Amino acid sequence: MEGIYLEILHDDDREKFIKDNQEAFNYGALEEFGLRDDHFEEEGEIISAKTIEVCIDKGEALRIMQDGKIVGGMVVNIKDDKGVLELLFVSPTEHGKGIGYAAWCEAERRYPQVKVWETFTPYFEKRNIHFYVNRCGFSIVEFFNKIHPERHEDSSEQSTEEMFRFEKRMDGDKI
Repeated sequence: MEGIYLEILHDDDREKFIKDNQEAFNYGALEEFGLRDDHFEEEGEIISAKTIEVCIDKGEALRIMQDGKIVGGMVVNIKDDKGVLELLFVSPTEHGKGIGYAAWCEAERRYPQVKVWETFTPYFEKRNIHFYVNRCGFSIVEFFNKIHPERHEDSSEQSTEEMFRFEKRMDGDKI
């Protein structure tokens, strides 16, 4: 898709980036569960501002732009030849136009040193699962749930979140 590019997040856009991310995540949950959703990290938000801030602070936040207009955002964390896609969102008014895929392709071009990408998404985000596996070429490599033996990095409790972990090897090999 032409006209899509990534731009480093400006400090004065940080709060709007957080709100735009929350809007996109809330839209996905509302689409899946309706108003009865109970997957909130904080009151009224699927993903908390704090979670987004931590991602921004430990990675590189990028705005997804189309012809000078903000249409989404992403946060990546690159360490040597490993990349983690922390967040990727497209404005709900722009869904279904190929923007997310075009932005992902831009990220791959921007970080050619990355040999393996990793990302996570909640089990209920069917749209995301389809996007990562069928559009972007990721493979599901792990399912986190209440009986998964791995613990959260910042918690001594076992995870009760149900999340998929995806990997994409840039050498084309399947996981």
